[in-house]
Amino acid sequence: MNRAERVAMVDRDRADLSVRRQCALLGLARSGVYRQPAAADREELALMRWLDEQYLATPFYGSRRMTAELRKTGRQVNRKRVQRLMRLMGLEALSPKPKTSRPIAQHRVYPYLLRDLTIDRPNQVWAADITYIPMARGFLYLVVVMDWYSRHVLAWRLSNTMDTSFCLDALEDALRKGRPEIFNTDQGAQFTSAAFTDKLEAAGVRISMDGRGRWLDNVFVERLWRSSKYEEVHLKAYANGLEARIGIGQWFRFYNQCRPHQALGYKTPAAAWAAEMSPVDLPLRLDEAGASPTTLQGQQHQQNVVYL
Repeated sequence: MNRAERVAMVDRDRADLSVRRQCALLGLARSGVYRQPAAADREELALMRWLDEQYLATPFYGSRRMTAELRKTGRQVNRKRVQRLMRLMGLEALSPKPKTSRPIAQHRVYPYLLRDLTIDRPNQVWAADITYIPMARGFLYLVVVMDWYSRHVLAWRLSNTMDTSFCLDALEDALRKGRPEIFNTDQGAQFTSAAFTDKLEAAGVRISMDGRGRWLDNVFVERLWRSSKYEEVHLKAYANGLEARIGIGQWFRFYNQCRPHQALGYKTPAAAWAAEMSPVDLPLRLDEAGASPTTLQGQQHQQNVVYL
């Protein structure tokens, strides 16, 4: 569980458990819990949500075209601001371009191993990626680990910073459920970090990395982002990290266990992934985000997540 999720669990109104004790149990510094976050800029959040929705529709648009589209709506915004927000959100135009972004120089970049590879069974290839999640008063980042063949989401995590730790948490959770032959990611610093690649190599997994800006190299995760945002995220205005975690968790359970895929012979991702797994290998649940809708009603007071 990452820091943002642990902060969201602190309940200032509990009479039987002080905030000091809750922080100790959750491994949090009290100063970070007591400090009130700066109010989010509503105009900036509105721009980021617009960029996220436009990117889903036109992922080949760079900052120039995004700026032009924004101006058509009557917003007076300059390109530098759009560039800054796209960098913050992790958005990059999906078209070839020279030297627009680079991985951290000290990190090793692995070759792309999926070219001309026939993927025909579960746990042959897993993939991971990160996307931006808008909220009413801030935003979060979401990482998933997915089995490429079955489209089954094996693990996911939310974080208020795009660091390595929440990606590593998701990877460790997924590896408790199985082990792929190949693990594919983009060249983001989170995935090229030694902590992440060392964990994969220690598990005997071959590492594959996309070319920069090549969404087709990780196409199934990109399709997952489109589905999750059109069907869940953009239909909601999450008030805080807790609501986001519950809503996204419910949607992933629906996606894994209830939604059939034509390419899988109308099986669900969970059924297709489990078809060739022995009973001892099957996980009991996707993630600890197993809350029901009533859980949110009973925990409306848990709203002190870190907003950016």
